[in-house]
Amino acid sequence: MMMMLGRGLDARDNQTRQIRDAVTNVEKHFGELCQIFAAYVRKTARLRDKADLLVNEIHAYAATETPNLKLGLKSFADEFAKLQDYRQAEVERLEAKVVEPLKYYGTIVKLKREDLKMTLTAKNREAKQLTQLEKTRQRNPSDRHIIYKAESELQRASMDATRTSRQLEETIDNFEKQKIKDIRNILSEFVTIEMLFHGKALEIYTTAFQNIQNIDENEDIEIFRSSLYPQDYPSRLDIVRANSKSPLQRTGSSKFSTEIVQQISTNRLRKEEEEEEEEEEDEEFEATKER
Repeated sequence: MMMMLGRGLDARDNQTRQIRDAVTNVEKHFGELCQIFAAYVRKTARLRDKADLLVNEIHAYAATETPNLKLGLKSFADEFAKLQDYRQAEVERLEAKVVEPLKYYGTIVKLKREDLKMTLTAKNREAKQLTQLEKTRQRNPSDRHIIYKAESELQRASMDATRTSRQLEETIDNFEKQKIKDIRNILSEFVTIEMLFHGKALEIYTTAFQNIQNIDENEDIEIFRSSLYPQDYPSRLDIVRANSKSPLQRTGSSKFSTEIVQQISTNRLRKEEEEEEEEEEDEEFEATKER
């Protein structure tokens, strides 16, 4: 009987050690995962905050620009702001579906350690009663009453240890099943949340890109150039048209142009008078010859 009890104690010791290692392993790695995922969520939230600042700055800059650029920038900022709404949803979902379940494992592990502690207590009581029985037999080998009492105490301790060990086995078995199911669900939720966000991000970034590409820089350049001149200043086109006319065709010509025209008319009259005088002299010369 003593040998059987000894083998039972050794088996329970090995079982308890494996269970303790399994719980410790989950506690360590789930704790690390929880901390890293929590930091990931905080980083995402900070990125959202920086993006909000970027949206505000783009809106402020757009208010100072020409119409087409202003519209393009505003449309871009609106799309980028919409993306931050989805990023906020991403943060909230990651917190609820990933971080919280991992954080809850701190409580689960604590409960499993309590179960393990109860089993260890029962096992230690069994080992103590076994040692007590051995001492009793050595001290009072002929006192059956005392030996029987010690054996009864050992039997009760063994039954209690066996019961708690079986309960622990069942608990740890469920723990292992739940652990596998939970880590699979947690990582699946993480990937699903990220895919939903990045799918929306691709859609929104595509629209934002198109808004920027649709900016008509040529029209804005003309508007900018026009703003360089006062409203009563003649446009460059008017200046070119005015310069393309001859001096005589210009309306509102200068005093200098008028004097040139008058000089040309005077010279023409003088030439005509000189030609008439020459003709008269020629006629008089011909008349003198005939006489």
